[in-house]
Amino acid sequence: MSSSPDSECKLIRPAAPYDGKQGFSYLEGISAESCGAKGIAMMLLTVPPGGRAKAHLHEAHETAVFVLSGEVETFYGHNLEHRIITRAGDMFYIPAGMPHLPVNRSTTQPCSAVIARTDPREQESVVLLPDLESRAD
Repeated sequence: MSSSPDSECKLIRPAAPYDGKQGFSYLEGISAESCGAKGIAMMLLTVPPGGRAKAHLHEAHETAVFVLSGEVETFYGHNLEHRIITRAGDMFYIPAGMPHLPVNRSTTQPCSAVIARTDPREQESVVLLPDLESRAD
């Protein structure tokens, strides 16, 4: 069986952060741009102390979060009416189209997490929801 360029394994050594529409910087990882991924993106996110994303959703794409260190409070739901605190070792699933807004309440500790999403272009499915911003105060 011969291999095609689309079926080659690729090593990604993240080097350059990029700014996401959500208001955070991400360390580049697996994506359509970095390695030709067709159904997944994976990146590292470090939320600085006091950091807060913009309210948003990922249209038609699921998100999985594995918290490596620190703690984040995430508001979620159609009106951000629910909230959950995730800590180091926790895994958190966000369904496609679910509005959410993570906040690092710590004044001293960052929170780092590996994020995987079913959107290989990662930022393409981000929809900002400015009308929900005040609901997570």
